[in-house]
Amino acid sequence: MTEKKSGFISIIGHPNVGKSTLVNAFLGQKIAAVTPKAQTTRRRQMGILTNEEYQLVFLDTPGIHSPRHKLGEFLNQEAEDAMQSVDVILWLVDAAEGPTDDDKRIAATLAQIKKRAPLFVGINKVDLISPDHIPLKIAAYAELVTDAEIFPFSATRGEGRNELLDALIAKMPMREPEFDDGQVTDFYEREIAAELVREACLIHLRNEVPHGVNVRIDEFVERGEKGAHISATVFVERDSQKGIMIGEGGGMLKKIGTTARQEIESMSGRKVFLELRVKVEKDWRDDESALRRFGYKIEPKKKTKK
Repeated sequence: MTEKKSGFISIIGHPNVGKSTLVNAFLGQKIAAVTPKAQTTRRRQMGILTNEEYQLVFLDTPGIHSPRHKLGEFLNQEAEDAMQSVDVILWLVDAAEGPTDDDKRIAATLAQIKKRAPLFVGINKVDLISPDHIPLKIAAYAELVTDAEIFPFSATRGEGRNELLDALIAKMPMREPEFDDGQVTDFYEREIAAELVREACLIHLRNEVPHGVNVRIDEFVERGEKGAHISATVFVERDSQKGIMIGEGGGMLKKIGTTARQEIESMSGRKVFLELRVKVEKDWRDDESALRRFGYKIEPKKKTKK
């Protein structure tokens, strides 16, 4: 395989700063769930952008936050682990908010990393603030992290996005690419389908329900010209959440299923039959056994010697 500009970029930041939106924009297609709600991303996912000149591997990570349960601790660890052994760390912040207390905690974490990769700060959502305020935001983050290159941009509107991409490419070493040209993510279709079902839940459900939702794909069967048949279980933490999820006469579950099916069809380029059911897994976000069953790699706590 011919050498080209190739490397790994870890995208970090507190929840809802636009990490997944940026990856989708760079790739020109949707591989990651995106909603206005915080903590949409729960797993580290690769977005792979390849052409004749370069291959950029973006690590889309969960938002770094103050955890309130074991799942939150896992999400933070996923993000922190992604800062190791990469070529660039791209820290996204929100132009309309920061620097926030979460940003200051992230800056402190970055300062503790030995032999850290070059750091970029991407000030996202500049379209939401006055152009006169952009230099003030740049100065504030330059004071917070003195060794970073700073790029104001908008992931959705595209302002400054190409300049950020060009700077990332320039930082990459010459090496053989890790992935084939046609690969755009390390997630399998069934994993993306699960995330798109959960995205639909986040879009349609009330605030007290969405973050207690987990989706398991039970069956993913190809049926030739008829497309794919997908059966999934949506887990919630309480019986009351199950009632909200299903809705009167099954109306909410049908609405969620329709939205998810349309997104999966758009992602896969074929017809999909999607069947959903709802089950209660009590307080699963704080249950290490349940988290492991759902595929979250919770490391067992080491016993201390007496």
